[in-house]
Amino acid sequence: MEVIQVSDRPASRMLYAVAGRLLFVESTDQRLGNLIERLCAGWQLTPVSSPERAPDIRIHFSCDNTRPQIPRDLDQFEIADGGQCYPDNAGFYLALGNSLMHLQHDKPVVVKIWLEGVPVEGDVTLARMGSFAICAGLRRYGVFEIHSAGMVDPESEKGVLIVGPSGSGKSTLALNLAMAGWPYLSDDELLLSFAGGEVEARGFRSFFALSDGGNRATKTRLEPDDVFPSQRRQQAIPGLLVFTRLSGEEQSDLKKLTQVETMTRLIRACPWATYDASIAGANLQVLSALARQTSAFDLHAGRDLLVPGFASDLLSNINASGHPTLPRDGTDLNQVASECERVSTVTR
Repeated sequence: MEVIQVSDRPASRMLYAVAGRLLFVESTDQRLGNLIERLCAGWQLTPVSSPERAPDIRIHFSCDNTRPQIPRDLDQFEIADGGQCYPDNAGFYLALGNSLMHLQHDKPVVVKIWLEGVPVEGDVTLARMGSFAICAGLRRYGVFEIHSAGMVDPESEKGVLIVGPSGSGKSTLALNLAMAGWPYLSDDELLLSFAGGEVEARGFRSFFALSDGGNRATKTRLEPDDVFPSQRRQQAIPGLLVFTRLSGEEQSDLKKLTQVETMTRLIRACPWATYDASIAGANLQVLSALARQTSAFDLHAGRDLLVPGFASDLLSNINASGHPTLPRDGTDLNQVASECERVSTVTR
């Protein structure tokens, strides 16, 4: 990935294209710039060396003592990811630990991030602040994030969104579908926007992160391009939503959702649709259109989904008919146990 260096401050500058927008990222410290460059390599951002127009979003990172004071007259509320948000006209401040972010709604959108010193490699706060900054900027251009895996049914070419919080089995289900030959967008985070009157989904995170055995707090990083070459897709039109959670049972269970139930779950999966008040209307409009254009189900995921071909057949049938048909007969529970071990081995 190319980094554009300059001799004067800032120490590092990088340009990327994402979802049709140009993103400019700079930092005041070269060590910090190197960390940000590696962080951006884990997202589906395309490096740009010779831009033909001005950037749409400018993100500035600093790790010195220039952090400003948050105005005292601003309202505040706690966000689900931990931290405090302070709405400021059409922008906001976001305090996360000892770090601070300020978004100014302008053209271009300007996002400034202040960190307490240069973080260590793999610092969670840096990753979260970077993701928050990019997604907050994109929301000003009608591109909205959702915590979801995205796959593409190879028969219908319809997108299948697997929605759920961390530890709900999104990545494991996405991995099993990829192993069955399904193209993929991402295992964790997608970007939604209108395209030709329909909602389109794009992948955001580029790697898969899978729970290490029974420890959901420990994740193993898997580069899917190395394991499943030529299966990544840039975008897809969703036709199916699956809201998943682990049941702990042997057999899975599906329930078809109404549009109202679907919309409620989508808002829960997209908290910034209500946090970020200045663009909430546009965000909710995209989610409402997504609920209308898709069939949606609650999936209580059992261990039968680890049987080779089971998840692929199940979701393909739903995508084709709009009705769940669980192939329970003939499921070998010994095969389920061995498949659990095989998937664990693939991720090591």
